[in-house]
Amino acid sequence: MSKVDVFRALHLKRAQGDPLVLPGPWDAASARVFAEAGFPALATPSAGVAACLGYEDGATPADEMFAAVARIARAVDVPVSADVEGGYGLAPKELVERLLEAGAVGCNLEDSDGGVLKDAHAHAEFLAEVRSAAADRLFVNARVDTFVHGDGDPERAIERAALYRAAGADCVYPILAPAAVLPLLRSGIQGPLNMLARLDAEGPSPAALGELGATRVTFGPGLQRRATATLREIAAGLR
Repeated sequence: MSKVDVFRALHLKRAQGDPLVLPGPWDAASARVFAEAGFPALATPSAGVAACLGYEDGATPADEMFAAVARIARAVDVPVSADVEGGYGLAPKELVERLLEAGAVGCNLEDSDGGVLKDAHAHAEFLAEVRSAAADRLFVNARVDTFVHGDGDPERAIERAALYRAAGADCVYPILAPAAVLPLLRSGIQGPLNMLARLDAEGPSPAALGELGATRVTFGPGLQRRATATLREIAAGLR
């Protein structure tokens, strides 16, 4: 079974309360830590990789992002999905080729640009072209930015998600959706549903998000930021 088939299978028939937990490595060393801990797959966070490379979130040049993803994918044997933001303006065929060359089995693609939601129908067409170019070689996770750059209306998120699923997206990701609306999202969205978990005490645990309907759980740049905070404490202690 290929890595993408393994990755796709990990999303299927998940028991309630047992979501697929995907840590977000920001470099090869962190990827090895997560793989050695037993996680069956990983999902890079664009913001975490940007911080590692010395860029602000959203400012990483495409070549550097793909190179970083390639280093991470080479460092581990488990499947790696890559957050490639909005696709860096690449045509779908080139975007797919760059992802496959980097060794990624999947990708996140967001539906906003510069803090503004894209036209959902136009974005669905883009996703359909990505799916056509990729066939079954990539697992496409369509980010829905209604809760971060829109009005936060769950029904609008469900409408956008339906368009993206119809276009061939394997999974949808309503980033920053409050846990309280997760049951509503789950009832209205077909297929795998990605939710963002916070690492502080205020956020629901991955298992709790699974109980509410999440198929998979990611952390965005949270793990990289936690590691940086720990390193800052160590550095302060050394002084």
